[in-house]
Amino acid sequence: MEIKKIMVVGAGQMGAGIAQVSSQSGFETVLNDISQEFVDKGISIITKNLERSVGKGRITEENKTDILKRIKPSISLEDAADCDLIIEAIIENFDIKAKLFSELDKIAPEHAILATNTSSLPITQIAKETDRPEKVIGMHFMNPVPVMKLVEIIRGLATTDEVYQTIEALSKTMNKIPVECKDVPGFVSNRVLQVMINEALWELYEGVASAEGIDNIMKYGMNHPMGPLELADLIGLDTVLAILNVLMDGYGDPKYRPSPLLKQYVNAGWLGRKSGRGIYKY
Repeated sequence: MEIKKIMVVGAGQMGAGIAQVSSQSGFETVLNDISQEFVDKGISIITKNLERSVGKGRITEENKTDILKRIKPSISLEDAADCDLIIEAIIENFDIKAKLFSELDKIAPEHAILATNTSSLPITQIAKETDRPEKVIGMHFMNPVPVMKLVEIIRGLATTDEVYQTIEALSKTMNKIPVECKDVPGFVSNRVLQVMINEALWELYEGVASAEGIDNIMKYGMNHPMGPLELADLIGLDTVLAILNVLMDGYGDPKYRPSPLLKQYVNAGWLGRKSGRGIYKY
């Protein structure tokens, strides 16, 4: 399967990053969201990222201009009608994703692959919402997308070898390192990562140490580039809670039970960097 044109649905931090990487890799890219305001915000994120790269000498001003030219803004899913690959990067909510995939299935050309950037939800169940389950696949990028090398590739039960091989090759073209995972709750990355983050939140809740103390122990004692609480704020505490709920529902194991502090912060709207307040203030 040849991929020439890619649509990214969702112009938030993850979607903007995926669109940037897609365009940098030479693909005609459509960045879609439900309003022009959200799309403009996504383009702004990409522009700032590229300006930073120009300032550091990684790309030229001409490169930046070319990358931005290849990104077309969109507020209509009908723009998927001539795309070869659609990558969904919206809110981590199954019902909303299911509705989107059902709509995209009706619009996208028959040959098109539908990929989800879900961090924990079942690919097979999402694929069931379409008439092309063999062409649905998980393509889980890491945050921040332009920097992080990994892409978890998750097959649904019906995903064909050809579709997997196409997405694996595409990931390499995007200068990413693809790793295949089974379709289980949380896959590999979040099944491991969220337990660590949740345990750090439990320790903060119990007063074992301050947030800075917990993060410093993991950074300087375990050589982590970022502490688990800093990372939770970067991911978004609402997303952390959603993933833990998926893990808890999927495995029924109490080790995935979210910290009461996490629930309290999310209920307060303290979601991390994106809201200006989470475990830390921004």
